[in-house]
Amino acid sequence: MNLNAGELLEPVFDFLNAAIADYGVYLYLLLVWLSVMASAWIFSGGLRRRFPNQSRGRGGIGIIIQPHSPPPIILQECDLSDDETE
Repeated sequence: MNLNAGELLEPVFDFLNAAIADYGVYLYLLLVWLSVMASAWIFSGGLRRRFPNQSRGRGGIGIIIQPHSPPPIILQECDLSDDETE
């Protein structure tokens, strides 16, 4: 029995090479759509661990953005006449 990895996996590599050569575009499109669905599942909470005694209610994290207004600029006019400068 030959357990050489190169010879043992040669039929698998030949099959993959033929499948990619014949159906490469379709395999690419399939993998793209699967990755989009997997990303949507992950972002919707698919990887979150669920405990059996936990309630089904959902609590979200809210982000509140309050606009910050700059402090008002107060200008005071000073009338400096010649009499006050001496």
